[in-house]
Amino acid sequence: MTPPSLRPGGPMRALTAAAAVTVLGTVVLGADPAHAAALTQCQGSETVTYSPGVTFTPQSIEITVSGRFSSCVDVSGRVTSGSYGERFTIFVGCNALLDGFEGRRVIVWNTGDSSTVEGTGSSTAVAGQVITTFTGTVVQGRFQGRSAVQTVTLVQPGFLKCLTTGFTGATGPTTLTIA
Repeated sequence: MTPPSLRPGGPMRALTAAAAVTVLGTVVLGADPAHAAALTQCQGSETVTYSPGVTFTPQSIEITVSGRFSSCVDVSGRVTSGSYGERFTIFVGCNALLDGFEGRRVIVWNTGDSSTVEGTGSSTAVAGQVITTFTGTVVQGRFQGRSAVQTVTLVQPGFLKCLTTGFTGATGPTTLTIA
């Protein structure tokens, strides 16, 4: 014979149902509303300079990146713009500019706080442009724990520039989505 507390519809089932409602209620009510509602989309531009210019002969190149999100739509209404900048050196030539990469980007928002995004990137050449997509997670600061996707479109290095003085820079549009 089954004890009353383990029979279908018995006190054990009611206790289990009550516990489930309590746990579910805690999860839903305990969620951080600002974090749950955070969704930001930004548009802007990025400028990349290469020194010395990138040629077909691989060499150490100092790359300087400067980006500005001039128009952001944020569910909270607080973030309206942001910027980022980086400087690093890599060993590269025109034939390897589309290689995948890992990186970290710190975006400083108009609110004075920042978001550190860690992720991976890849580039493709399409119709004379290099489209780079950086996908990652905000690991620190505003929007921590959220996913981030940034796309940058720059002019593809010209064949003649790669043969002569080198490709020294480009500017193009960028978009960022944090969800």
